[in-house]
Amino acid sequence: MSKNNISFILNKPQLSENIGACARAIKNFNFKKLTLINPKPSFPNDKILATSVGAKDIIKQCKKYETLEKALSEFDIVIATSARFRNKNIKHINLDDLKKIDFKKKVGFLFGSEASGLSNDEISYANYTLQIPTNPDFKSLNISHSLIIIAQYVASIIKIKKIRFQKSKKVKTASKKEIQSMLSLCIKNLDEINFFRPKEKRPKMLENLRNIFYKMDLSDKETRILSGVFASLGKKR
Repeated sequence: MSKNNISFILNKPQLSENIGACARAIKNFNFKKLTLINPKPSFPNDKILATSVGAKDIIKQCKKYETLEKALSEFDIVIATSARFRNKNIKHINLDDLKKIDFKKKVGFLFGSEASGLSNDEISYANYTLQIPTNPDFKSLNISHSLIIIAQYVASIIKIKKIRFQKSKKVKTASKKEIQSMLSLCIKNLDEINFFRPKEKRPKMLENLRNIFYKMDLSDKETRILSGVFASLGKKR
């Protein structure tokens, strides 16, 4: 169980100060990895470096991506944070449930932008949604505050708890990249038979498809089998 397996992902952050503060929070608990997706301010800049204080190394080794899909392809488990309960068929967890997460895998905690958080479409890429318990009449948390709460909690889990897993060592969980490749093949074949009708419903249907595949905990072998099935169906036409 290693802290090097854990990343904190900021999706479309808007303020330099928050990026810097998040880097500082990450280093407070001896984590290493920050990922940015399409940040609004130029990156890095002097304000980010100033507010990161002693965490400039986190900023310098930070990964930056243009799209959510590319950023998440390297993770085995993605946990999306949200102040709102989503009426979606996705696993909703709380802080205590993090004790059940296998931190031997590559885990990414996904945070939305300061103004609007994460959309349902963005959450459809995640395995779980996590809600931090707050005053029900005032749920809004600064992004760096949310991050530091989660970082502290995860750090304490890693320090005090060792988990034995019963899954066979021969079974390898599919990576996000493998699932994305399989899903792309599925979508390609569905597009060819004009499955997504009417066209205006296509985004919602894609969201639902991602929700189905990302929560299934597929093995790499199962992903290859499904990819073969989708490829074969395409050839049959």
